This record gives sequence, C-alpha cells and structure tokens, in this order.
Amino acid sequence: MSEWNVERVATTLLEAETSRTDRGPITDEWPGLDLEAGYAAQDLLLRRKQDAGEHIIGVKLGLTSRAKQQRMGIDSPLTGWLTDAMVLPAGVPVPQGELIHPRAEPEIVFVLGRPLRGPGVTAATAMAAVESVWAGVEVIDSRYKDFTFTLPDVVADNASSARFVLGPVGRRPEELDLGLEACLLEVDGAIVDSATGAAVQGHPAEALALAANDLGRRGVTLEAGWLVLTGGMTDAVFIEPGHTVAAHFTSLGSVVLQGG
Repeated sequence: MSEWNVERVATTLLEAETSRTDRGPITDEWPGLDLEAGYAAQDLLLRRKQDAGEHIIGVKLGLTSRAKQQRMGIDSPLTGWLTDAMVLPAGVPVPQGELIHPRAEPEIVFVLGRPLRGPGVTAATAMAAVESVWAGVEVIDSRYKDFTFTLPDVVADNASSARFVLGPVGRRPEELDLGLEACLLEVDGAIVDSATGAAVQGHPAEALALAANDLGRRGVTLEAGWLVLTGGMTDAVFIEPGHTVAAHFTSLGSVVLQGG
C-alpha cells in the first residue's frame, strides 16, 4: 500500500462513494491529514468528477449551527462543492441504491444574481448578490462509518455531499425575514424537529458571507447563477426506505422526500 497523500485520500473517498462502502476516518491512518490537506483532497475529488462529466453549480456549507460547531470543536463552518449530479428533482425518490446511509436536513438556499468574492464580504453585501431564496433539503451521505470523522476527514469528503432537492417557491430576499423563517421537519407525518433561519450562523446571510470569504482566500469566486446551500437548520434525520421526510417552511413552501 502506498503512503498517504492528498491524491490517495481523494482516490479512497471516490472509490468509497462509487462502491457504497463506508470506512473509518482517514485521520486514524494518516494524522498528517490537516484542514489544508483536506481542502486539497476535496478540490482534487471535484476535478475527478469534472473529468467524468460533472459540472459545478454552486457550493454548500456544513456545520453552520453553533451546536454542531461545539461538538466538532470549531468556530466556523466548512465549505464543499455542488455539482449537477447532486440535483434530485422534486418527486423523485432518494436513490437508496446509490448511497450508503443517507440523512436529510432542511436548508435555506440562495441563488446568486451576480458574482461574490471575498475576503471582506459582509452579510449585507452578500445578500445584495442574492437573486432568489428557496427552501431545500440536502441529502447528506458520509463515506465514514456512523458519520464519525474529524474536521479534516469531512472536508476531504466534500462535507458529506450526496444529493439535494429544492422547494417549489422562489422569493426575492427583500420579501423575507430569513432570521425568522421557520421550518418544521416531519418524518412520516410526525414533527421531529423545528428551527428558524437564525440557527444558521445567526442568519443565513452570515453563512453566505463566510462562504464567500473562505473561498475567496482560496482564489474562488461565487459565480452568478450558482446555488448556495447555507447549512442544516435542524439536525439531520435518516431517510429510511419506504418512509417520508418533509420540511415545511413559513414562506418558502414544503419539500417532501420519499425514502425510495
């Protein structure tokens, strides 16, 4: 077996995703996997997917809630990439046969009307770049057993990305109070969690600004037309075959997922 390096990390995680095989944290075997190497592996994983025909359509944030950050021992979110292969059309069941142990979490989603690049982006300047706001549910699927990982592990794994679905209603940002935008999360008709947009870094605009600034330091501009998933409003719930997960938003409609 070759020594661990960024290329081996990307290859290992891509093989795990393709074969639907989870594994232990890479940091257990390679303590040298730090945050910088994690993002390098994430970018290499993206390039491999682009070489296979996928296209970047936006970015996502992870660990945006204070509770999740405290559990991971960090004070800011992480970022990952969205590609067109991750889009799950409304009404299409979650493809259980393509995933390992999918979970769902409701999110507020931005579509950018103009480019946004950090550093120096504030919540106000971030929102000025937003064209429309949507409800969304992200389907996350860690390549690590039991969703157990360190921060560099999950960064390398593209923030547990898998699929996402958008709701039916797009609104102008000035029409909404996103800090108070509420969501009820249901499993088979029973409410299991609830939150408002304030659960995401205090306000989803703060999450967008953090993404722009973090990616700006890495030389990346958030492009017009890109989607930005601002992070889970509630804890994620498992999507079991035959079960239904629904997220009901105050102003942005409902998103319903079938377990496939």
